[in-house]
Amino acid sequence: MYQKTKRKANSFLKAIRFRYLSLSLPFVMPKPLTPSRLKALLLLLSLFLNLYLLLSPHAPQFLLTRYSSSSSSPSPTTRRHLLFAIASSSRSWTRRKPYLRLWHSPASTRAFAFLDRPADPDDDGAAPVIVSGDTSRFPYTLRGGLRSAIRVARVVKEIVDRGEADVRWYVFGDDDTVFFVDNLVKTLSKYDHDRWFYIGSNSESYMQNVKYGFDMAFGGGGFAISHSLAKVLARVFDSCLMRYGHLYGSDSRVFSCVAELGIGLTHEPGFHQVDMRGNLFGMLSAHPLAPLVSLHHLDAADPIFPNMNNTQALEHLFEAVNADPARILQQTVCYDRTHSLTVSVAWGYAIQVYDGNELLPDLLSLQKTFMPWRRSRSVEASQYMFKMRDYPRDTCKRPPIFYLESLVSNNHGIWSNYTRHNVENCSKANAIKNLEHIRVISQKLDLDVEEMKAPRRQCCNILQSSFNDSMTINIRRCRDDELISMNI
Repeated sequence: MYQKTKRKANSFLKAIRFRYLSLSLPFVMPKPLTPSRLKALLLLLSLFLNLYLLLSPHAPQFLLTRYSSSSSSPSPTTRRHLLFAIASSSRSWTRRKPYLRLWHSPASTRAFAFLDRPADPDDDGAAPVIVSGDTSRFPYTLRGGLRSAIRVARVVKEIVDRGEADVRWYVFGDDDTVFFVDNLVKTLSKYDHDRWFYIGSNSESYMQNVKYGFDMAFGGGGFAISHSLAKVLARVFDSCLMRYGHLYGSDSRVFSCVAELGIGLTHEPGFHQVDMRGNLFGMLSAHPLAPLVSLHHLDAADPIFPNMNNTQALEHLFEAVNADPARILQQTVCYDRTHSLTVSVAWGYAIQVYDGNELLPDLLSLQKTFMPWRRSRSVEASQYMFKMRDYPRDTCKRPPIFYLESLVSNNHGIWSNYTRHNVENCSKANAIKNLEHIRVISQKLDLDVEEMKAPRRQCCNILQSSFNDSMTINIRRCRDDELISMNI
């Protein structure tokens, strides 16, 4: 079959050569070059070149690849296309493993933990441990810093040098970084993994950014590097380490080397360094209009649900994450004009019910429930990279908060239930004084890549015209011209 096709191609090429010579002869003779002759000649030359590239065994490989694959699009990115490299140490590994177990599933997620020395073997489903290589030859000159920053930074090279198959994205984080893997997959799907990308976010703290860089992906919040960039970065990384001995952290070294390759940070607001302490309610109840990708520094934060310890609270959150990862913490606001109420839903976490008309832009700003990461009296320490509003000291002046209690999901939808958290006996002489339970009905949020590139906040309705101790809310897509407002 191949020989028959080759004979036909050769016959066709001979015909083209004959036609080419017949057109070329007039150029040898003293005849004028007319536009029609030139056009015919160029068309034949173009056809001849295309046939040569397709049929010749000596055609450049990259051209053959381009022609053969142009009609096929790459398969969707999945969890297995991500390879996580987690920086840890022998001192913190045992204590921090519960964070890893929240999001790492050996059956669907690939991850390795890099330690300074071997850890006790166990079979608890944690990531396999790799002992980092020797870094004694690299300089570290910052007085008061931690030399381990070099070892942690060099994880970027060591994970790539393993040569794991079918990796589209290398993801880096600390042992106390909690990833929301399905949301990370969705987020990275917006980008071409064959191009050079360095994706993450800076700190929430203005002071931390001033000190370490506004354009750097902070390592605790996690960052992702496309496989194409990671392979080049691994080849040159040791030379970069020789130049940046004066820097403090591992993420500063990675950023500096990526910058030397000419690549800047692609900012994704779902990565959270969480450079703050105490009560994170203000941050979690007004999450950006982007999937939640990571949380960090949870050891320094209060449990995110009342009457639970940190581990229990995160496990409770992951019950909602596992049911609808894309919707977790997504803020939806609806209004009850009859009773003059404003309801702000941070799905899978908490609901606040305000007496009166609260404008949406005001509710998108964060309530200052947390404390600065750096314990300092300076003004810069309490400045952040987002707009904030006051959180009343008087608990009776705060809106009632309803925390997630339980949820049920099936093919017809998801029913999440929230229960009122009473801190003090505050008398409320309004429509919600007896309100104790809120049920939220929603469909699983499954955005495609194009919707991810231009997300829109969803709308909600309070289904009852009157309520006493319970309220039901339905979350849905907004109509084209629908405004999220009281419609006064």
